[in-house]
Amino acid sequence: MVELETPQMDSVFHALGDATRRHMLRDLAGGERTVTQLAQPFAMSLAAASKHIKALENAGLIRREVRGRTHVCRLEPGPLASAHQWLGFYERFWTNRLDVLERLLREEDARKAQDHSKKSPTSKEGDDQ
Repeated sequence: MVELETPQMDSVFHALGDATRRHMLRDLAGGERTVTQLAQPFAMSLAAASKHIKALENAGLIRREVRGRTHVCRLEPGPLASAHQWLGFYERFWTNRLDVLERLLREEDARKAQDHSKKSPTSKEGDDQ
């Protein structure tokens, strides 16, 4: 099981909690991007984009490399895998709980159908006149 109370896990979920940063991560899944390229889809300054990128860096989700005057970012999938593993525990928990609920509801429906067939005599159409 992934450590539940680590500063990195907190940073990962903090970083993922923002739609702009999630969009940037999705862009980076397609390959390296410059800070300018990451900022381009948003109406924001490069300084604002840099703050988002810094949050992603602090979480270990991306790595930034300076090439001359250009800052190039790339995705680091390790922390995402840890978050996925952590979330997977709860996915299995809820899937199991919902499977039990479904089974109970099906059993109840079957019991009601059986009770209904026992209570109502089989009759032909027009017999109730």
